[in-house]
Amino acid sequence: MKATLSEADHSRLIEMAWEDRTPFEAIRSVYGLDETDVIRLMRRSLKPGSFRLWRQRVSGRHTKHQRLRHPAVSRAYCPSQYKTR
Repeated sequence: MKATLSEADHSRLIEMAWEDRTPFEAIRSVYGLDETDVIRLMRRSLKPGSFRLWRQRVSGRHTKHQRLRHPAVSRAYCPSQYKTR
């Protein structure tokens, strides 16, 4: 795992981990952290209850693992996710 992440990178990494459609492979390509590293970081960064909710959310979720995704899904986020309000 990378030894140092800026505060902004740390925050973005947590955001990417929470997002349903951002696969762990995308996190690895941007930050060099595999799924195990992301789990460790989330365990350290979140409250215990929040960590448990996150683990329940991502466990078995097809969109968090690129190899489990349907081939038609090529995007990493919902089309309405980043619309300005």
